[in-house]
Amino acid sequence: MEWLRAVQRLREQRRAGVLVTVVSVRGHSPREAGAKMVVSSDHVWATVGGGNLEMVAVDRARAMIAEQLVESEVLEFKLSDKAPYQQAVQCCGGEMKLLLEPLAVVPSVAIFGLGHVGLELARILARHDLELHLIDSRPDQLSAERLAVLDDAVAGVHIHQVPVLPELVVGELPPGTHALVMTHDHAEDAALCDAALRNGQLATIGLIGSSAKWSRFQRKLAEDGNPPEAIATITTPIGLPDLPGKEPATIAVSVAAWLLHQFIAERNHAPAHREAKA
Repeated sequence: MEWLRAVQRLREQRRAGVLVTVVSVRGHSPREAGAKMVVSSDHVWATVGGGNLEMVAVDRARAMIAEQLVESEVLEFKLSDKAPYQQAVQCCGGEMKLLLEPLAVVPSVAIFGLGHVGLELARILARHDLELHLIDSRPDQLSAERLAVLDDAVAGVHIHQVPVLPELVVGELPPGTHALVMTHDHAEDAALCDAALRNGQLATIGLIGSSAKWSRFQRKLAEDGNPPEAIATITTPIGLPDLPGKEPATIAVSVAAWLLHQFIAERNHAPAHREAKA
């Protein structure tokens, strides 16, 4: 279905949208109950009937996107030549009711390195409504058998097979992704941190490792031309500082909890929503 593919595309790209559904009809109408349309700030997929009702619905949906509203709204239309029209005349003779539902922009997380900690972290994050990108330069770490523990994931899981130059995946991530660097190779980690800083569209960059490792990375990133203020945006070590332990599962829980704090902060910093208008 076109509208369903559109919803998935917007979700994966972390773009806002509105799902418009015909919830009821009376008399003659251009579409039946259940017909759907998806609206973004610059595109429309499928149709709920065209004409005035669709143009009004699209305009209202885009206003909801611009205002970042989260509450659904209902629009009612009388398809009569005596009804007031905003953009065009529709005189089918019936009545239609449309439900406008904002499509949430869910968090996006990229885990670079699916070793012991990375896999444990993926198992935790997969239970949340988000888009989860898994990247490793070792094909065996991303085998179907090893990742079978994610088969019942709530999250949308995206596997990136990149045996060479995994840092290229950074440029493919949707804006606002939280990148977690925890590969098996310090040189790979350094290249990923450099690519992440140069990307400029990531929400956070987290690095696993010791203070000695971070000291070396700071020098290397500076030598590669990254300014101090950019380097300072990398969080290391990632996780909750008051949750000790070196077991992979413990580290994963700590990092997941830290990420959940980041998600909450993102929601709290969104512009205030105005009450929906009928």
